[in-house]
Amino acid sequence: MRKKIIAGNWKMNKTAAEAAAFAKEMADKVSGNNDVVFCVPFTSLAAVLDAVSGTNVAVGAQNMHFEESGAYTGEISAAMLTGLGVKYVIIGHSERRAYFGETDCIVNKKTKAALAAGLIPIVCVGETLVQRELGVTIEHVRMQVKGAFDGISADAAKGIVIAYEPIWAIGTGVTATAAQAEEACKAVRGVIAELYGNNIADTIRIQYGGSVTADNAAELFEQPNIDGGLVGGASLKSDFDKITNY
Repeated sequence: MRKKIIAGNWKMNKTAAEAAAFAKEMADKVSGNNDVVFCVPFTSLAAVLDAVSGTNVAVGAQNMHFEESGAYTGEISAAMLTGLGVKYVIIGHSERRAYFGETDCIVNKKTKAALAAGLIPIVCVGETLVQRELGVTIEHVRMQVKGAFDGISADAAKGIVIAYEPIWAIGTGVTATAAQAEEACKAVRGVIAELYGNNIADTIRIQYGGSVTADNAAELFEQPNIDGGLVGGASLKSDFDKITNY
């Protein structure tokens, strides 16, 4: 059995003080049944790490650079994250791809850098509404997965979490049906099986993300190939614990 993993992606929200207070409030409500991660802004990492210390909650970053150091103004390296005690990092979120031009090649470099530093990457894949309407969802997601895992060994691949997020469902209030989400996550697992074999595919955890709420989490997470969620707006609400403890 794969243990469910629910990660809250706070995006660009909350000051350090606000984040610490909210993280502590939420951490006190989280059970140990599932892995729970708060992915917070860089400015809040230290405060949130302190706030959740000794609880069942881990902390993740929302992005990182693939280089170890250098003249990359405004960027954060993997070593900077691990030096704080960060455990997870989101890689290739659709907003990073759309607004900052991140390609499959960049996602691959970041994934390798995260693994080398001992971080657990949450690698995001997903299609646009146009791609879904054209009927190329599976082909597109398969290509993204192959690009992200290029050159990564089977042993290293086991340490990666994949998040399937249909872009048309992120922040829109529109959620993929459980059947749609399961179909895509099953296809993702199929690609991993082709690359590394069934044993590795059965080990890797695949999340669903896209307007996950306390009302629909249970139906989504109970699908055989969905191992939790990458939750956006709902992770900032006071009932987020209902999702983590679904």
